[in-house]
Amino acid sequence: MTKRLTIGVTGGIGSGKSTVARTFATHGISWIDADDVAREVVEPGEPALAEIASRYGDRVLTEEGRLDRRALRDIVFRDSVERRWLELVTHPRIRQRLLEHLQRMRADTAPYHLLVSPLLFESGQHELVDRALVIDVPETLQISRTASRDDVGEVQARAIIAAQMPRSERLARADDVLDNSGDLDALQRQVAELDRQYRALCGEA
Repeated sequence: MTKRLTIGVTGGIGSGKSTVARTFATHGISWIDADDVAREVVEPGEPALAEIASRYGDRVLTEEGRLDRRALRDIVFRDSVERRWLELVTHPRIRQRLLEHLQRMRADTAPYHLLVSPLLFESGQHELVDRALVIDVPETLQISRTASRDDVGEVQARAIIAAQMPRSERLARADDVLDNSGDLDALQRQVAELDRQYRALCGEA
């Protein structure tokens, strides 16, 4: 009998979590990304957006009334009190939405699926998974990737990294580690091996 597993995928910013998830998808594995859900819960009409706008005003809203994520990021990554307030507003809503998504994914035919989350441990979302896969890259690579991808400066990239769990602690809590500092071929080989391991854990021949 196949046991269905939820694998938590996490790593610091710029570690390549989405690329890893897409590579697992080539093996028939579905995933839910906590970042996507985090965007869902602050869409116009959502209670979380109303609370955020009430606290910070129009400076965190676009002309269309949507959340200006960069403006909010500038606030919360400079002030740990504001970051904690935002987490208290959004994390419970994200968790509930994730549970709904995971319940739907358990109905598919794959033996396991992924919960991709940059804050898997920090947010308590590790409680929703059976194993934790940490995507690991050196901090210098995190900074360069983040700066080029998100159009942020090195100072802000370092602030984002500093706000996340230290690399050493994340690795200590991992059940599995994927080194994503190499090329795409190296990534694909590691994912293929992990896919075999996870299928074996699920009891699939």
